[in-house]
Amino acid sequence: MSIKKDKYFIKLANNLAKNSVGFTGPNPSVGAVIVKDDKVISFGSTSASGRPHAEANALRKLHKNEKKDSTIYVSLEPCSHFGKSPPCVDNIIASKIKRVVYSINDLDSRTSGKSYKILKSNKIIVKKNFLKHFANKIYKDYFYSKKINKPYVYGKLAISKDFFLKDKKNFYITNNHSLNVAHVLRSKINCIITTYKTINSDNPKLNCRIDGLNNFSPEVAILDKNINIKKNSFLLNNAKNNKTYLFYNRFTKEKINFLKSKKIIPIKSPLIGDCLDFNFILKKLYRFGNTNVLVEGGKILTNSLLNKSFFNEFYLFISPKKIGKNGNLKVKNIKYALSRNFKKANINQTFLDKDKLIHYY
Repeated sequence: MSIKKDKYFIKLANNLAKNSVGFTGPNPSVGAVIVKDDKVISFGSTSASGRPHAEANALRKLHKNEKKDSTIYVSLEPCSHFGKSPPCVDNIIASKIKRVVYSINDLDSRTSGKSYKILKSNKIIVKKNFLKHFANKIYKDYFYSKKINKPYVYGKLAISKDFFLKDKKNFYITNNHSLNVAHVLRSKINCIITTYKTINSDNPKLNCRIDGLNNFSPEVAILDKNINIKKNSFLLNNAKNNKTYLFYNRFTKEKINFLKSKKIIPIKSPLIGDCLDFNFILKKLYRFGNTNVLVEGGKILTNSLLNKSFFNEFYLFISPKKIGKNGNLKVKNIKYALSRNFKKANINQTFLDKDKLIHYY
């Protein structure tokens, strides 16, 4: 098959993967397209739970004779290790597929580079590194977390035109378009990090409240050094329905037992100075399967993480409204701090009706 045709079909596989980014649990989103006689005969992507994998979903739709001598295009190197699912290379070999074309090697040490050798040893033609630059963008969170064993960190804030985080008269500063974008962002994130101060002040739900995406609400991690969270908070009482961690340092047995009774997972964190060790927290969350996190904290946490360059990307929502005397928690230098933190990166501006969204990455 010509390189032009290979690029066309691998682009289809990459687009399938792109469409499911954030919806495949701890596993990376993968797209697979099966082609025979220059026609697409099947396709699949990673399931919402992370299993079955894309290759398995595409292959199971076909009869034995349809699979034989076909080409499978995959956005990421097929897995070659036993996990909760059998290796995709075994499925491909058993299907008598003639060619395998994929965009980029997996960084998982159990698979990276090994699938190529296994497939070649079984007399399957293998081509790789097609549209690699496109695949790198799809897997930026996944590859980052695999390299450093910590999640990719997103940040988010909503402010008024005069730089206030809170309006004493209105709960929301931004409009419905901004709120919907924020909910979509939540749906694509593994875990939200917040503080007990934000919870005690706002009693947020931190879930995704868009029809069709409700089941993709992220896990929650609460930073609460002395376990001062209010007992009537929504997050505390919803932990039985959504996995919730609480990172603390000082405690009493009574408080820990109460958290456990609410199905909260308490994790003792060391301190750096007078604050919880954020590196420790990220490493713990990564071990629990989180490849990316979204920080939805207040002024203190956001400034602290900006000063220490923890953010990989940041979303700043800006309302056109001036709050004035009804404003609270002013972050006057937030745009300067973000520009300094992302000075070598890209900045995109989008208008959501009259709101402005600045994306730093």
